[in-house]
Amino acid sequence: MTGSMYLLSAVVVMGVVTLLLRLAPFVVLGRFADHPLARYLGVMMPTGVMVILVVYSLQNVDFLTAPYGAPSLAGVAVTAGLHHWRRNPMLSIVGGTAVYMLLLNLLS
Repeated sequence: MTGSMYLLSAVVVMGVVTLLLRLAPFVVLGRFADHPLARYLGVMMPTGVMVILVVYSLQNVDFLTAPYGAPSLAGVAVTAGLHHWRRNPMLSIVGGTAVYMLLLNLLS
């Protein structure tokens, strides 16, 4: 097998494996969609994931030196405010990130 054919076959195999691995949870969990635990996790997980992301985002912020965490806190506040107002995840993410980056560059 030539070098280019070997690389092409490796890429095809990796692509198929990646596709199957991404499809597997939907196939397996589709059978349990009506289970009470699956419904409970579907309701509770988004909030839990968001709390973990906020804590992770703020864990290394130094609130004792200038700018005292202002860009991070403002970014979180704008993200939460936009999401509460419009219920649009893309708007919330882009708006919060823009405010965070703007304040980070202006205050640092």
